[in-house]
Amino acid sequence: MKKIHYSWIILVITFFSIIVAGIIRSSSGVFIQPFETEFGWSRPAISFAFAVGLFLYGFSGPFMAAFVERFGLKNVMLASMTLLSLGLVLTFIMNQEWQLVLIWGVMIGIGSGLFLTVLSTQIGNRWFVKHRGLAVGILTAATATGQLILLPVLASLIETYSWHHAIGLIFCLSIVMLIFILLFMKDWPEQVGTIALGMTVDENSIAHSDEKSTENPFKIVWDSLMEGSKSKAFWLLAGSFFICGLSTTGLIGTHFVGYCMSFGIPMVLAASMLSFMGIFDLIGTTLSGWLSDKIDNRWLLFFYYGLRGLSLLFLPIALNNNSITLLIIFSIFYGLDWIATVPPTIGLARREFGMKKSAMMYGWMVAFHQVGAAVAAYGGGLIYNIFDSYTWAFMLSGAFCALGSLFVILLKKHNPKDDVIMP
Repeated sequence: MKKIHYSWIILVITFFSIIVAGIIRSSSGVFIQPFETEFGWSRPAISFAFAVGLFLYGFSGPFMAAFVERFGLKNVMLASMTLLSLGLVLTFIMNQEWQLVLIWGVMIGIGSGLFLTVLSTQIGNRWFVKHRGLAVGILTAATATGQLILLPVLASLIETYSWHHAIGLIFCLSIVMLIFILLFMKDWPEQVGTIALGMTVDENSIAHSDEKSTENPFKIVWDSLMEGSKSKAFWLLAGSFFICGLSTTGLIGTHFVGYCMSFGIPMVLAASMLSFMGIFDLIGTTLSGWLSDKIDNRWLLFFYYGLRGLSLLFLPIALNNNSITLLIIFSIFYGLDWIATVPPTIGLARREFGMKKSAMMYGWMVAFHQVGAAVAAYGGGLIYNIFDSYTWAFMLSGAFCALGSLFVILLKKHNPKDDVIMP
């Protein structure tokens, strides 16, 4: 029987780590109303705390990439999961708005940063040559699927018992993953006596060293931003990713449940629609990773942003018609495209900046992604307060997606087969 390559074990551990981090961060959507009811806080105030979390998890991306180089992948994963667990415990005793900002804005925002930004790129670069696009696609799918798949369970716990039970569940999951990371995670293939999947021994000898960097991580982050700021491709990718964040995590992830409930749809059903999206996201993003190894990544992104924009314009129609069938259709098409943009964006970053710098550059692109997410998270709550409806927020987001599709097509032609395999 052929022995399983350890790269696949690393992929599984990383997949479920990302799933758990995604569940923790995105559960904010089902806690808005319970926090309003129990603490008497306003929706914009709660939305602000969650927007801070979205902003910080995005901006922590390039720093996490630098910390991984300085302190090691396993150590940073352990520290991040520990911070998430601690934030969940402190949620039980919070009673002030500033505590919500500290816990769900700062702690959970930074704690989820590694898992939901550069980790998939780091694993793809370190552990895979063969099937790299597929591996990144699977891990990217976990980012959104984790944010959606358990929401119906959390919503049901909240409605049946209280939000404390929902927090307890995701805390237990974080502890389980902390143990698995501690026992089985490795920084490099050499630590288990192997090489990256699909790499030859000769390539491995010049690929890298498993020694940790001694360079100041903050200098690495600053230098990479300066390099990126001189590149037209960086700004086009960062701009399109800003729109990606605005139209996914920030808007749908934070306000979709509330938007559905404003039309009389029960919380559990609305959360189930998000979970349904997560299933199709797993399919769509994995397929996107496979396609990113074969097709011009610009055209993939052009198609993805266009499809997402149309689906966001379709959602108000589905809700105004009070049609569950139309809502299911929206969930399928939007789910397929939820985060399918990531594998081709990583592919283009790798093409533009090389293997060694791609994780850091992608980290900065994720920072822009989360600025967009934070704008949508807070802006959605603000628009709801002004118009007593989320409709304008979703319509504007759909229009921005059309702009994103134009950004990516301005990049030069990309043949994935020409991508640099080594640094």
